[in-house]
Amino acid sequence: MIRLTIFLFISIVAGFGIGILVFLRFRSSFERKIREAKGSAEHILEAAKKEAQEIKREAELKAKEHWYKEKRKFEKETQDVRKELTKTERKLEEKEAQLNKKADALQRKEKELRQLEKTLRDRERGIKAKEDRLQALIDEETKKLEEVARLTREEAKAELLRSLEAQARYEAAQLIYKVKEEAKEKADKAAKEIIAMAIQRCATSHTAETTVSVVPLPSDDMKGRIIGREGRNIRAFEAATGVEVIIDDTPEAVTLSAFDPIRREIARMALERLIQDGRIHPARIEEVVEKVKEEFQEYIKGIGEEVVLELGIGGVHPELLALIGKMKFRTSYGQNLLQHSKEVAYLAGLMAGELDLNVELARRAGLLHDIGKAADQGYEGPHALVGAQVAKRYGENDIVVNAIAAHHEEVEPTSPIAVLVAAADAISGSRPGARRESLEAYIKRIERLEDIANSYSGVEKAYAIQAGREVRIMVESGKISDVEAFELAREIAKRIEEDLEYPGQIKVTVIRETRAIEFAR
Repeated sequence: MIRLTIFLFISIVAGFGIGILVFLRFRSSFERKIREAKGSAEHILEAAKKEAQEIKREAELKAKEHWYKEKRKFEKETQDVRKELTKTERKLEEKEAQLNKKADALQRKEKELRQLEKTLRDRERGIKAKEDRLQALIDEETKKLEEVARLTREEAKAELLRSLEAQARYEAAQLIYKVKEEAKEKADKAAKEIIAMAIQRCATSHTAETTVSVVPLPSDDMKGRIIGREGRNIRAFEAATGVEVIIDDTPEAVTLSAFDPIRREIARMALERLIQDGRIHPARIEEVVEKVKEEFQEYIKGIGEEVVLELGIGGVHPELLALIGKMKFRTSYGQNLLQHSKEVAYLAGLMAGELDLNVELARRAGLLHDIGKAADQGYEGPHALVGAQVAKRYGENDIVVNAIAAHHEEVEPTSPIAVLVAAADAISGSRPGARRESLEAYIKRIERLEDIANSYSGVEKAYAIQAGREVRIMVESGKISDVEAFELAREIAKRIEEDLEYPGQIKVTVIRETRAIEFAR
């Protein structure tokens, strides 16, 4: 039992010693690790402090750099503002100096005006005093005259007026008789002079329209594209425009034929646009024709605006402008209707100016006198009455309406302007060269020109070109020499003068060329 107790005690003491040894060993290891950790922490802390100082230094440098930049920018902006302020201050000083000068000038003028006003008041008082003295003298003289004539002032005035009235009536009757006699003698002469002067100052040219228009082509290959496969393009074009397309042997050209010049013009514009575009097929043809029809309304309105601007006429209704533009594509006895109307307007205006009448109103009536010929089919009756209806509908002056209606004597003229418009219309239609010959006479004259040229020996071919204004003759070089070519041109020109009647002049051109031909076999 004692041994067991001693063993247990020894075991306990040994265990306790071993525990102390283990504790001491663990403690030394723990303290070493603590020291190592402290050293590592101090090293990290030192590195962190250095890095923080570096970051702080960089931040301070960046801040200083940003501050310098902002400072320079601020100084520059401040300098610019100072310059602007200096410039503005200089301008204000100049304006202030100018205002001071103006103020001084105004003060001087005000002083002068006050002085002038004072002078005028003094003069007014002097004039009033003189008027009072004069009135007193008049009253005194009137009283003396009444005493001498034994008539009151009113009675003397009435007697004087009766005497003057009788004498004035007698002299007026004599003057009226004399003026009437002189007017009878001079009226015809003055009218002839006015009309002749108007014709000389206004003689515009006219273009005779036919039923065909020629459209040039860039090449003959374009004819096939216009015709299309099995003729579908040309049929589509004719159906869309109502115009006949004539494609013949004429080089690089096609002909459009229609009696309606407006349809023919729309077809010409559409065909030119298709040729320029290059895409020619039925759908494109219909699209282009419709677009041209829409644009044509603006086109003719633009023509009307140009005409009224040229004539100096204002306030014309847009519908009337469109009708004026349509007149460009109408003819009257070979005269272009728009050119004829412009000439009538100029003539009427010139004659109105000679007679001291309203020139603008006369020109307006002259321009619109044939507007009925361009109106649509919704109106019935003579073109003069139709034109008057159209003009009245669109708010024209009553004088203009009457002048339009009266220019062919359908109604009585109510103003001198109506008479002038009728006279101007007659002058424009009847003056030499105004109304061109008919198409048949024109063709006969062309044929006659070629026949005269072909009747001479040595002539190979002859062509009348430029609407009969030139005859071009090709001669055989073996039969006609250069000298004989000049003589032939003179003979043909003389023959044309003797056998034909024509406006203007006709150019005769004789062409002689030598051709050398050889065949290589």
